[in-house]
Amino acid sequence: MAGELVREWTAIQQFPAATQEKLVDLLGKLKNQDVNTLTILVMGKGGVGKSSTVNSIIGERVVTVSAFQAETPRPVMVSRSRSGFTLNIIDTPGLVEGGYVSDQVLDTIKSFLGRFLLNKTIDVLLYVDRLDTYRVDNLDKQIVKAITDSFGKEIWHKAMVVLTHAQLSPPDALSYEEFFSKRSESLLKCVRQGARISKKDAKNFGIPVALVENSGRCNKNEHDEKILPTGTPWIPNLVHIITDVSLNGKSGILVDQKLIEGPNANDRGKVFIPLILALQYFFVIKPIQKWIKDDVARESRPAWD
Repeated sequence: MAGELVREWTAIQQFPAATQEKLVDLLGKLKNQDVNTLTILVMGKGGVGKSSTVNSIIGERVVTVSAFQAETPRPVMVSRSRSGFTLNIIDTPGLVEGGYVSDQVLDTIKSFLGRFLLNKTIDVLLYVDRLDTYRVDNLDKQIVKAITDSFGKEIWHKAMVVLTHAQLSPPDALSYEEFFSKRSESLLKCVRQGARISKKDAKNFGIPVALVENSGRCNKNEHDEKILPTGTPWIPNLVHIITDVSLNGKSGILVDQKLIEGPNANDRGKVFIPLILALQYFFVIKPIQKWIKDDVARESRPAWD
């Protein structure tokens, strides 16, 4: 189903006790700030682990993932409630089709948001990619630009980058921390360029990065928590960063008709109309008027003059 009724978040009890305790503390932190609903939008290319990450956060298989279907074919919203707090996570199809960013997929996502979240806010954007992808190219910039054009630059105030497939051995004899730093910085640079965030504004767009390993081969610590190669339990760390982003003092993205419908084609370029008219007046109309005036002056003189 594209959307479902809010269910009790019973799967949180399936996490190891140490993870449960951390998650409950984080939910309490949100409730203490009068945050009773948190809505997370998950976006990115196909096959990067968006659906698997949603399943990991919820603690159960709420979105179908298989080796033959790398992603959900349409948006899906999973809603869970616990002690008066509601968590909504929206999984979305990959934004790339045939090597290009798909406007149709973006329109489908916005239409879905209009049906299920009209006049509500997107509190956190998870922009998902893979840690083991070594290159950032123009397509990545085009994806970020498309998200920015659809949701506004402000969406990156409420964003975090999630890098999946984090259980890896870095190439070129790099340390894990150094490889993570280089990979995350290259992607953050791409986000700043694609979203047209200037160097001056970059400090105001502090986009955090979290590592995720959804596979069953993820290592565990003595408390049975899934951990990164650095030893960090990644599920509570991911939720911790999500909590920080939601409470960062920036406004969430309101899902209204303007967002859903996008900019009015009739309004495009209106800001340039006064400039165009001024250029026409000084460089077209004024010269023509001068030529006419000169012609009239010449014709009004006697032939012998």
